[in-house]
Amino acid sequence: MENFNYHRPATVLAAAAMLKKSKDGKYMGGGHTLLPTMKQGLASPTDIIDLTAIKNFGGIKLSKTMVTIKAGTTHMEVATSKEIKKAIPALAEMAGKIGGVHVRHKGTIGGSIANADPAADYPSACLGLGATIETNKRKIEADKFFTGMFETALKAGEIITAVHFPIPKKSAHQKFPNPASRYALTGVFLSQDAKGKVRVGVTGAAASAFRATDIEAALAKDFSAKSASSVKIAAKGLMSDMHATAAYRAHLVSVLAGRAVAAAK
Repeated sequence: MENFNYHRPATVLAAAAMLKKSKDGKYMGGGHTLLPTMKQGLASPTDIIDLTAIKNFGGIKLSKTMVTIKAGTTHMEVATSKEIKKAIPALAEMAGKIGGVHVRHKGTIGGSIANADPAADYPSACLGLGATIETNKRKIEADKFFTGMFETALKAGEIITAVHFPIPKKSAHQKFPNPASRYALTGVFLSQDAKGKVRVGVTGAAASAFRATDIEAALAKDFSAKSASSVKIAAKGLMSDMHATAAYRAHLVSVLAGRAVAAAK
């Protein structure tokens, strides 16, 4: 690991200013991706701007139609929130399955979404619920946020400050986890709103989280587990690695979507 300058700003404005002044600075939330990559020599930032000391950077707010989670909120806080368990129980359940206990106590929702790991859980929830990601400069629809492997619509200097999740009529999360890392080999987050519109977010199967529009169309006609699991997902464009082939992941998308429908509440 190379030497670096460490900063711990108290405001979002100060954090953005520090990044702008640095030669090659990086924001850090829980540090679960940045620190390991630095240890492996895959990243050597000149400056680390730690966002965990920013005032009022964490917290959960509930309205009649929306759950707002500030970026610094940990996975454990999401998993144990009474408000989230009542409004979007699938979101709390999903957060409770991220990594291990230590990861859940330290990792943050903002950091996870900004990092956009192709196997992370929150991206599928953002897409599956139609979330809006708020930064220090603008608001971005989830459908336009995840652009590739570890790539997002965030511009230089932008900091995620909050995520707004519409409260659905029903929702569910299902994933096939890697037994070691607990990252999703494939994961599905499904929701249905009061008007019957269905959204299905998928993670772990491709280079970036995406919506399974074919399954959404099938469920719009028949909201049943059989309808979801019978949709054939194309393997082309999906990932193949030592853990699973593209064809296997394609199969998992349909299977997990069917299970999500059955579990939706």
